[in-house]
Amino acid sequence: MVSALEHYAYCPRQCALIHVEQTFSENMYTLKGRFTHEIVDTEGAVIEGRERVERALPLWSLRLGLIGKADVVEFHDDIPYPVEYKQGPRRKHWHDDLQVCAQAMCLEEMTGKKVPRGAIYHHSSHRRREVIFDSRLREQVEATVFHIRQMQRSNTLPPPVADERCRECSLQDSCLPEIKDKQRLQRLVHDLFIPEGDT
Repeated sequence: MVSALEHYAYCPRQCALIHVEQTFSENMYTLKGRFTHEIVDTEGAVIEGRERVERALPLWSLRLGLIGKADVVEFHDDIPYPVEYKQGPRRKHWHDDLQVCAQAMCLEEMTGKKVPRGAIYHHSSHRRREVIFDSRLREQVEATVFHIRQMQRSNTLPPPVADERCRECSLQDSCLPEIKDKQRLQRLVHDLFIPEGDT
């Protein structure tokens, strides 16, 4: 899934929980995000001014092995311009840029046209931030796809990041980021599952 790239860039463990273990929980932030996406989740095309605008456009790339859906794709003089909707303000991390660049790479394969830029629309501020799809960002997309495939093949859960990202994550109860110490975890498991007197 194209969305896995954003999840992996934000936190590899979050990506594994969602895309390998099929674990997902809601919290205030995910519900706000879902509400934001309801605006663009109905498939269809409209003409706005002289531009065609597609909403909820299915995407794929055979070369990268990706599938997904673009929130909005505007066609500027027939050149696709993907716009990814995000609920919150601009963040310091680049994971949103990675996701919209992956969408552009899918669109290039689907249409045969070069897609040089797109945008992130931040719903809370009602502002767009343009993203240029340069060679560095495209290489990061390819590298992230490679790392996700490795993670899926290994079938192991990456360690938790256990930093400020965890505070807003809906998967805290599944992830248990505070248990980074494996010896402590083994002691807890031992205390829970081994009867007293047994060793």
